[in-house]
Amino acid sequence: WYQRRVREAVVSTQSTGFQDPRVAISATSSGIQYERSYRWKFGQFRHLCSRTSIPSGHIKITVSRSSVFEDSFNQILNIPPQDLKRRLFISFRGEEGLDYGGLAREWFFLLSHEMLNPMYCLFEYASANNYSLQINPASYINPHHLTYFKFVGRIIALALFHNKYIDQGFTLPFYKRILDKPLTMLDLKSVDEDFYNSLKWVKENDLEECGLELYFAHEFEVLGEVKIHELKPGGENILVTEENKEEYVNAMVSWRFTRGVEDQFKAFLEGFNEIVPIQWLQYFDEREFELILIGIQDFDIQDWQAHTIYRNYRRSDRQIVWFWQFVNEISDEQRSRLLQFVTGTCRLPIGGFSELMAVMEHRSFA
Repeated sequence: WYQRRVREAVVSTQSTGFQDPRVAISATSSGIQYERSYRWKFGQFRHLCSRTSIPSGHIKITVSRSSVFEDSFNQILNIPPQDLKRRLFISFRGEEGLDYGGLAREWFFLLSHEMLNPMYCLFEYASANNYSLQINPASYINPHHLTYFKFVGRIIALALFHNKYIDQGFTLPFYKRILDKPLTMLDLKSVDEDFYNSLKWVKENDLEECGLELYFAHEFEVLGEVKIHELKPGGENILVTEENKEEYVNAMVSWRFTRGVEDQFKAFLEGFNEIVPIQWLQYFDEREFELILIGIQDFDIQDWQAHTIYRNYRRSDRQIVWFWQFVNEISDEQRSRLLQFVTGTCRLPIGGFSELMAVMEHRSFA
């Protein structure tokens, strides 16, 4: 359909019964407003994956349960990316069976559990109280670490492409970097609260009145070695003042999210883009991205209630009763978003709510 403007009148010269789900036009609005639900975005993404998949043939991957990481690594990187868009046929050595999807789901779960294990030094927990993962700047201890990051990028993208889920999740700022969305100081709060608080203090206080000397350089430690990073050329000799402290804070935020991991992240994106172009994910925000990667869980509301701590409220209070009525009425997708808002991740530990780790401190849901 299209419209042709004739003088001051708008004459429709063709019509159609199709309604674009992206567009909602208000009679009082001055332009077009876009309303995209999570399910619409997910449907568009699945359409792109389906359209580019290769229906003929399959790719067989044979692994041992005891060495699923290395077996998968040696095979996946030797397969052309385009061929990985065929149906995956997973086989575990010593086990008879046909893969109608169940073995592939299990493979992604087992493989992601292994390759994201901090023991391998590729990734690390965001903090002592946040079990979301981020790239470990000390990964260079493995001379082949960049190849492994390319492999991890491929696997994450393969899980998305084949509509499978992984075992663990990353920090929300990591998802924002993948989506090429700007990072802010507030993003620091969930991954390094001490660092966030120190920058917040710098922004809110007069450095000259406090007699604090800061320079455009920062010390950090990797594997016991203390290194100095200049935030700008000659930064060790540039004093932070009231006039330039906003530049200092922004530079520190940028450095904190990229310190020592630029090459690793580049290798990760290289592997990722070979399977799923980043443009396909442009409509998602970081929280929605986590949902399609980790999945929407089924929630045990009774377990949730049993392990909730009430501060300044009692379980019988009207507000609490209303809250649980609301939780019972909403969908699992909305419950995932609620959990994600409070804890920083939509994934529950294996032990359920009794082992839930909140973002800022070790506590039950509160």
